[in-house]
Amino acid sequence: MSREIIAILRGVTPDEALPIANALVRAGITRIEVPLNSPNAFDSVAKMLEAHGDHAMIGAGTVLDVQSVERLHQMGAHMVVSPDANASVIVATKQAGMMSFPGVMTPTECFAALHAGADGLKLFPASLLGLEGLKAIGAVLPKGTKTYAVGGVGSDNFADWFAAGITGFGIGSALFKPGMSAADVAARAADMVAAYDAGA
Repeated sequence: MSREIIAILRGVTPDEALPIANALVRAGITRIEVPLNSPNAFDSVAKMLEAHGDHAMIGAGTVLDVQSVERLHQMGAHMVVSPDANASVIVATKQAGMMSFPGVMTPTECFAALHAGADGLKLFPASLLGLEGLKAIGAVLPKGTKTYAVGGVGSDNFADWFAAGITGFGIGSALFKPGMSAADVAARAADMVAAYDAGA
């Protein structure tokens, strides 16, 4: 199954990228983003694309400008995740044929992102929005809108977020922190996948 979990590998290095991507994919997490404020992030994305580009959704996060979108497109990346609802980034992403997941918090930002063509909304920080906030925003979003909780979510509360109407999750430090081994990530990913499957 294709789980709606996006692994956020903030701080990963090109040397770590492939072993960690291998561990994630083996565990069943096939959506992976490398935030562009990570060391040599484009190199890490390139390595992951070469190894897993035909069976996983690989892309970058913390994408703030159209130039970065164009570079990712040239590399063959599949998705662009942004911390904000920058319409120019969203439009450029869609024109390049990639998936767009911008960061939003308010209904105004949600609708602006959708009007620009976003494929899904990254609700960040989800811990601040909360379950009641998700339910309230979900009541006015177009039917079928994909929403992803990012920040303060994890295996202990997946079921609660699913019950409130979330589509999926972006998971950062609960899966990977700089210095973690691929074995560490594999163990955390296995727990995450089990909790996701149980709560979905």
